[in-house]
Amino acid sequence: MKRLLIFTLGALLAVVESIAQEQTVSAQDSVATSESVAPILTNRVESPIVVDTLATDTPLMSVLLLNDGTWRYIENGVIEQDSTLFASYWDNDEISVYKDVQMSSLPKSVPIRLVDTTAIYRYPHRGRITSRYGIRHRRNHNGIDIALKVGDTICAAFNGKVRFSKCTNTGYGTLIIIRHDNGLETYHGHLSKRLVEENERVVAGQPIALGGNSGRSTGPHLHFECRYMGQSFDPERLFNFKTGELRRDKFLLRRAYFSIYSKYEQDFNAEEESYAAEKRENAASAERRYYRVRSGDYLGRIAKRNHTTVSAICRLNGIKPNTVLQIGRVLRVK
Repeated sequence: MKRLLIFTLGALLAVVESIAQEQTVSAQDSVATSESVAPILTNRVESPIVVDTLATDTPLMSVLLLNDGTWRYIENGVIEQDSTLFASYWDNDEISVYKDVQMSSLPKSVPIRLVDTTAIYRYPHRGRITSRYGIRHRRNHNGIDIALKVGDTICAAFNGKVRFSKCTNTGYGTLIIIRHDNGLETYHGHLSKRLVEENERVVAGQPIALGGNSGRSTGPHLHFECRYMGQSFDPERLFNFKTGELRRDKFLLRRAYFSIYSKYEQDFNAEEESYAAEKRENAASAERRYYRVRSGDYLGRIAKRNHTTVSAICRLNGIKPNTVLQIGRVLRVK
């Protein structure tokens, strides 16, 4: 399987660049026939765009080909780990589906794995922020506004499934909502064209729409929201919109963040210190070593085998040098 996959990837990666170029040329040609639709691949960003998806000989894994000549695995089975994620509160006709979920019923904090070795991300659109999360003109502004030109490409931020894709008569205008494998939902408003339909699977970096000026809008821009169980929070907690980078791989979403007055900039110092403490704890955990007692073991032998001392093992495990060791007991040795 490995040889076959390597051979397939080698052959296909050689043409990835030409495929991307052909798509760009094709998109540019379309401008000549329709002034209202701009090229799909006009958005130059650091994060790659998905060109194609390849199947492997296991249904659990696929391979993503990216337009920068690289490839990544995607784990198909991850969406089956929570069978209710794309079933509960799933409605293709309603924008707000969590109306009966009270904020007080949500946990005080939820750890969310944003990316890992199989889950990737991409900046939805790179541009200048023209309006931030918070109160605006005495009304809640539940997301951020990013400046763009009509026809600029909007991409999926994470892997997921399209829950809503419609032209609406609301302030959002043409709107796409994606529920992601990590449990978050992202809203993309004021679009000019939809490139994906409801119940369609999408991957991070896949073009989903073209930016526009539909709905209640004073000019072309992307209205981008991040929500959990219907509750919005500041998208800047996830993305650095100046660099296009994800702030961290794992995000601890606190219930307090759902307040319209809770902004990332206000909590920056506390959040960064919390993140630094988490990194220190993870580093300390990575350095810990454990040993399972086997027949004939005694503390001196265990200490010598693990390059430590008897006193250190006793201190780490709350035991004495003459403690009788049971076979199978796990001792911390580092």
